Amino acid sequence: MKGILVRTKRALALTAALVTAAALTACSSSSGSTADDPAGDAPEASTEFPITIEHAYGETVITEQPERVAAIGWSNAEAVIALGVVPVGMDTQTYGDDDGDGVLPWTSDALDALGGDAPVLFDTTDGIDFEGISDAAPDVIVAALSGVTQEEYETLSEIAPTVPFPGLSWATSWRDTILTNAQGIGLPAEGEQLVADLEATIAEGVAAHPQIEGLTAAWTYINPTDFGTVGVYTTIDSRAAYLEDLGLVHAPSVVALSKGVETFYVDISAENVDQLDDVDVLFSYGTADLLEQLQADPLLGTIPAVERGSVVFIEDGTPLASAVSPPSALSLEWGLDEYLGLIAAAADKVE
Repeated sequence: MKGILVRTKRALALTAALVTAAALTACSSSSGSTADDPAGDAPEASTEFPITIEHAYGETVITEQPERVAAIGWSNAEAVIALGVVPVGMDTQTYGDDDGDGVLPWTSDALDALGGDAPVLFDTTDGIDFEGISDAAPDVIVAALSGVTQEEYETLSEIAPTVPFPGLSWATSWRDTILTNAQGIGLPAEGEQLVADLEATIAEGVAAHPQIEGLTAAWTYINPTDFGTVGVYTTIDSRAAYLEDLGLVHAPSVVALSKGVETFYVDISAENVDQLDDVDVLFSYGTADLLEQLQADPLLGTIPAVERGSVVFIEDGTPLASAVSPPSALSLEWGLDEYLGLIAAAADKVE
């Protein structure tokens, strides 16, 4: 599996930490082999079984530590991998995949570091690959950050115990994604440690950019071919929630738009964009060229953040877009420095 040729110092540090943790706990690939342990023993559980995990569709009972883990969605697979376990199967990723192999660059790096057999890649062309998952014969299926429906959950549960999201679909934070999946594979203590390590990394990065602290923010989607509406990601959305980890706060307008809403985004018409007047830093998908188009628009150009250019554009479909919207156990560190740099540059334009 090919990894990117150049890694940041943080990414290298995380990879090294994963390998060290795996060695200390005698962890190995759940797919049946590692470079050092062809026998492929499962990582030693840090909890006692059976365990019961409550979630949006009820509860899932796992009677013994899983040795074969299948993951739906990139964030769930990466949480498992970051804990030293190679899934027997995970979804093919196309969004942000820079070399067309179906695996994101930071995921490829971590898998290379762990060694062993590569996971089977499930075909996601038509949604969940039930047949592929069944063929992988997992002991557990993790999907803490996903949009799995009740019907899909029931079908998956016929294959193996399934751990979906604890609250709302697509609204699980990066922390809870790690903690829920860690619980599902019997490594809750390791999950808590991973969260603590990533929080320390974030704190170090944020400290280098004090101008970001306390600024109001909104994550949006603006169709470059149709300025008639602006999509605003609500406070339950994990990419929006991540901004608070970086020292920003949700703009009051975003909080108001999110009130009583159980979806991860809402649309507002261009005629009502004055609702976003309280946004210091606006986030959206696009390139620098889009800013000029927005500033020239008679309605969207009146948004103060657009007028002064305090906008963070993440090019859609790039590795960075996948890494930060939302972040995962592996991508968070991979994209942190670049993301903070873009935010700091926008923050410098706030009066």
